[in-house]
Amino acid sequence: MLAGAAGIALLSVTAFLASPTRSVARDYGQAAQAFPVIEPDLLSTIEARLKRAEATGELAQTNEMFAKRVEAKVRRPTPVAGMSPAITAREWDYDPSVRLERDIHDQKGNLIASAGQTINPLDFVTIKQALVFIDGDDAGQLAWATSHYTDLNAKIIFVRGSPLEEMTNRKRRFYFDQAGKLTSRFGIEHTPAVVRQNGRAMRVTEQVLKTGRAG
Repeated sequence: MLAGAAGIALLSVTAFLASPTRSVARDYGQAAQAFPVIEPDLLSTIEARLKRAEATGELAQTNEMFAKRVEAKVRRPTPVAGMSPAITAREWDYDPSVRLERDIHDQKGNLIASAGQTINPLDFVTIKQALVFIDGDDAGQLAWATSHYTDLNAKIIFVRGSPLEEMTNRKRRFYFDQAGKLTSRFGIEHTPAVVRQNGRAMRVTEQVLKTGRAG
């Protein structure tokens, strides 16, 4: 009898475990006040704010202020950091050679240069114009550069000052070394500095100007 009772109990447990489990959902009622979830449309919000700004004149004022800031940056770019007048003459060569990271092909698919190969651009091109770096706010450097170089034989590049203003005053072209990319590449720290081709390298010269003289 005990064995039979045990068998019935075991059978009942097995049947219970094998049967699918049912989850019962219960309604516990509302515990507090509920509010609907409302998310304002982002584009509609932005459009409404723009219309309000336009109606009050705020938008026009903001655009005008932004335009003036851009114009000021164009007329007088941010000076190249770390530049100072040369007090000691220096001269060195800059090698423009680069190591290719991938194959270079022409328009017809012909291989021009292979990855890993070192290429010197001066083997293929000749740079006829010198690059003359000056402080455009330094009257002495500006006078020296414009008296020694023309638009044909040099590009005069400011590291500080307003190239647009001087272009208007002197009726010739000036440039600006944006973010100091060129002076950094050539290792220039002082002005005036002149960069010109010297065979397969670029010769860099920082020159000292005598006080009170343009050359």
